[in-house]
Amino acid sequence: MAAERNQNQMRPATALVGVTLLLCLVGLQSHSRWALGESKDEAAKSPPITFDDLVAGRLQIVDLTWTLDDKNPYWPAENYEPFRVTTIATLEKNGVLSKAIYTPEHLGTHLDAPNHFEKNQPSVDEILPVNLFAPAIVIDVTVPVETNADFRLAVADIIEWEKSHGRIPDGSVVFLMTGWGRHWTNYARYKNQDATGKMHFPGYSEEAARWLVSQRHVRGIGIDTLSIDYGLSKDFVVHHVINGAGRYGLENVAKLEKLPARGFFVSVAPIKVRSGSGGPVRIMAVLPR
Repeated sequence: MAAERNQNQMRPATALVGVTLLLCLVGLQSHSRWALGESKDEAAKSPPITFDDLVAGRLQIVDLTWTLDDKNPYWPAENYEPFRVTTIATLEKNGVLSKAIYTPEHLGTHLDAPNHFEKNQPSVDEILPVNLFAPAIVIDVTVPVETNADFRLAVADIIEWEKSHGRIPDGSVVFLMTGWGRHWTNYARYKNQDATGKMHFPGYSEEAARWLVSQRHVRGIGIDTLSIDYGLSKDFVVHHVINGAGRYGLENVAKLEKLPARGFFVSVAPIKVRSGSGGPVRIMAVLPR
């Protein structure tokens, strides 16, 4: 009976994974070859991408999510309460293992919903599913960040990226790879506070955020730091721009160095909390091997 119960419990999860992969494969079929530089006509003539491609190892999945626990770097706020988990039932005593967790919405790899910084914008549970599956690109700024922790991505940097990699597909998720993920297990270095308590880490500029929204119609933007705004920001203008346009932000994204500059698709799966301003998110990238 226990084995049968476990199998039944696994079926919805298996179905969900299958649906997620199917949607990503459809997205790859529609976007990957086009995103790699082919025209729409050329992409239409390309062999279809199927689930067999994944099984045969022609596709790979990259998990862009840090494991959520009490050691995750957090925003240094006075009212912060740490992540915690408690066991409420055990196999030995109750015949089932069950735990209760407490976590801030904006901890670990997480999504900032549009209502995080703007009124009358969708909460995390109101984000349309279609906006959580998208082609994606990575802009690598690790070189300038090495000598400037306060670096902000400029429109000129995006245009320069497009000269080398082609136009950013409309409706993409844009990731900014700063190299900050290497400090993930060193909280002091990750937040990088100076003697006055000001944090120093890179982010997007206001102009770049506005340009990505108006010119490339992005679904969201992501980064491998604590915030899409750079550490010294006081007005969080990038949050206001992105959330004000009904878009989401992704922060503390992991393993961006494992991705190409373009030619892949992402599944963004945040916890669906009613009226939430965001929450922990599992981000998976699907790309040709």
